[in-house]
Amino acid sequence: MKPNAMVVCPQPEAAETGIEILERGGNAVDAAIACALAQGVVDPLMCGIAGFGSAAVYLPGQGVHRYLDFHAPAPAAAREDMWEDLVRGETRDGFGFILEGRVNDLGYQSIAVPTALKAYETLHRAHGRLPWKTLFEPAVAWAQDGFFVRPAMHTFFMEGAKMGRAATAERLAYSADGRALYCRPDGTPKEIGAPLANPDYAVTLQRIAEAGADTFYGGDIAATIAADMASHGGLLSQEDLASYRPRWSEPLTASYRGRRITTNQPPGGGVMLIEMLNILEHFDLRALGHNSPDYVRIVCEAMKRATIDKDRYVGDPDFVTIPLDQMTDKAHAGAMADEIKRGVRASVPRLKRNDHESVNTTHLCVVDGEGGHVLMTHSLGMPSGVITEGLGFFYNGCMGVFDPRPGRVGSIAPGKSRFSAMCPTIVFEDDQPVLALGAPGGTQIVMGVLQTILNVFDFGMDIREAVAAPRFSSTGDSIDVSNRIPRSVTRALEADGYEVIRNPYGHTIGWVHAIRMTRGEIVGAADPGRDGVAYAASIST
Repeated sequence: MKPNAMVVCPQPEAAETGIEILERGGNAVDAAIACALAQGVVDPLMCGIAGFGSAAVYLPGQGVHRYLDFHAPAPAAAREDMWEDLVRGETRDGFGFILEGRVNDLGYQSIAVPTALKAYETLHRAHGRLPWKTLFEPAVAWAQDGFFVRPAMHTFFMEGAKMGRAATAERLAYSADGRALYCRPDGTPKEIGAPLANPDYAVTLQRIAEAGADTFYGGDIAATIAADMASHGGLLSQEDLASYRPRWSEPLTASYRGRRITTNQPPGGGVMLIEMLNILEHFDLRALGHNSPDYVRIVCEAMKRATIDKDRYVGDPDFVTIPLDQMTDKAHAGAMADEIKRGVRASVPRLKRNDHESVNTTHLCVVDGEGGHVLMTHSLGMPSGVITEGLGFFYNGCMGVFDPRPGRVGSIAPGKSRFSAMCPTIVFEDDQPVLALGAPGGTQIVMGVLQTILNVFDFGMDIREAVAAPRFSSTGDSIDVSNRIPRSVTRALEADGYEVIRNPYGHTIGWVHAIRMTRGEIVGAADPGRDGVAYAASIST
């Protein structure tokens, strides 16, 4: 029997978990939740039950195609002007602000409302098949029995401070439990291959498996969290936890060269993806040549225009009016394409230049034997560094991406969520899914997803080649390129007046994970920039 199911994600341990759940009779929802729980154990700075995210759910057998959005809102104690006098700069890629004292970046005030666990439970109650407790068994085992530091994990552990942001080592060592779990006696991060186990987290997960997510949002764990926050000046309260609910929404739908594209609603990044595809549909990209100077220029100008519209319009739809009809309109895109053809260069306003790029996110793609799909991008944002003693998990640091200046789309408000570039996306041909993909990578997520779609459908690449091809981005006025973009290309762009910034990594600018379905075959691709895998299985239906 040919493989008919697949799990793709950046952690082999988590992918194994997803396949195990499928083989035990679970569906794509079950496998995705179990995979996400395992990711929180084996990639603890990237995601976890105190994180946030966005998930696509496509279950054709049930007639289901919708999204669950669980972006992290600001706590009720947050105020629009509470950090107005602390502003020191904005990141170059638009992912967050630098404040005096780094209060939004590290420590208790950086924590927004944790949403991920509630989302997992909501997904399971709506569409899961196996018992809730079963989905926790692999993650509990990984936490109890242990795993080891992987190369990509260690690379991130060793990432230094960038223009005011905390170094990863500071986040690891901020809490006593973090130092004990992830650091050597001298306080530096553990090395590649070092064994890791997290028995406190195993106990926490087991408690949630038995009592449900309510213990985290309104029971004993919630009380422990609230007491820790109150004693350290955090904004998060027990009432914030108790009142949180994730949101179901319909897909945001568009077309690209005759194919149907479905992605997430704001405050997710799907609207940016659609706007860029609509612009680029006006160009013969294949004729330009893949990653040629003209190709890079045109795609980057589309990226800049979508970024400008995002910064101007896109935020939490409960707080701001987003002109979705305009942003997804083909005529609006056509006018921007005409500007690009005339040589008009867009300029992205930024408060201050900075070179920070956030990578504290992960992604998973699951397809089950019945054709069900679940794609989930979930994250801690910039991790706060906080671990409540005895609980074993990091909290998100999502307050760092709010605009501390009042009166703006991304300004702080109680209960308000901030834009995220997360965009789990499915491409259909003749009403059949042919490509499912998403990525971690901060504001570069949507840029990585965009280029993978172009690589597949404009350049005819197979999915592994499409995911591995060198990428570039422009979320500000400069162009960022991976180190595998030839210097002949970047010299031509510089001669044309562009500032080009070369990344030392060859695989970077989003870390795309994808599944391609063609002619009854299923093929997965894990981004070479991470430690991930694509595991297939043959599941009887």
